[in-house]
Amino acid sequence: MNKIVAYRKLLNVTKDATLKELKTIYRNSMKDFHPDKFTDATEKTEAEEKSTAIIEAYHFLVSIAPETLEKDKAIYTQTVGSVNILDFYMENNVLYINFLDGNKYEYFGVPKNTYIKMINAESPSRFARRHIYNNFLYRSSSKLVAAE
Repeated sequence: MNKIVAYRKLLNVTKDATLKELKTIYRNSMKDFHPDKFTDATEKTEAEEKSTAIIEAYHFLVSIAPETLEKDKAIYTQTVGSVNILDFYMENNVLYINFLDGNKYEYFGVPKNTYIKMINAESPSRFARRHIYNNFLYRSSSKLVAAE
């Protein structure tokens, strides 16, 4: 969740920002911090770092925007409702779940004790259906891999 808060702060947006608002803020920020705008080597380097951070924040926030999640809701509902988990792990307070159908999702804000309960559950898929899927902010990481 810290990552989300940091990205929202960087772009100065709220959690209710629309895709259109995000795009406008992103474009304006990139105009201000585009490396080609600077001639001084130090300023250029700082602008490159800032623009890289802005790009990363924008893409991340777009991936968790309500409009994006709504657009992909049918696929998500199908996967979490009927497909079992292939594997899962937690890293940097993010729960990563890979499904047997090839879809992958990241869940944010999952407490470590919930993750431990999932590890110890007789059926991690059933546990996740009851305690993870509808309770935490998520994004598809399948699309992230495909885009790279």
